[in-house]
Amino acid sequence: MKKTMAIFDRVLDIMMFMAGIMLVFIMLSVCLEVVLRTFFNDSLIWVTEVTEIMLLYIAFFGSAWVLREGGHVKVDIILTRLKPKYMAFIGIISSIIGIFVSITLTGYGFKVALQSLQKGIYTPTALEIPMALIIIVIPIGCLMLSIQFIRRTLKYIAGFIIESNKVKS
Repeated sequence: MKKTMAIFDRVLDIMMFMAGIMLVFIMLSVCLEVVLRTFFNDSLIWVTEVTEIMLLYIAFFGSAWVLREGGHVKVDIILTRLKPKYMAFIGIISSIIGIFVSITLTGYGFKVALQSLQKGIYTPTALEIPMALIIIVIPIGCLMLSIQFIRRTLKYIAGFIIESNKVKS
């Protein structure tokens, strides 16, 4: 099991690295677009569309990694005032909700991506990118997020049990 989780962590790291590369590409291409428009009265027709798609990819490639690192938004002002047992309990509840939402998005996302692929739907833009290539990142990212939420739930359950046993001792 540890080896599987190590592989999963490595996949998350690779996805985050790819998100970083996309972010650098966006920065460079937008800067190039600004320079071309300002000084040469020219434009790259693909920059806006590719940037929009990459922003979607960045969000879904990075979400599970951010969850693993504890970087998602929390209401710390409330959580820090709770006993560890109650913090773990709230973590369990929020993680279970996260599992439910991300699994739902995974299933629905795969369904929509498959339908888009079967129907041959393309974006109505200059690049005419197949919608399935754009949409597929949503279920992939949500699947990774689901797995990370499951890991997080198990961690909080272990913490809850440990804290409950401390109270009994």
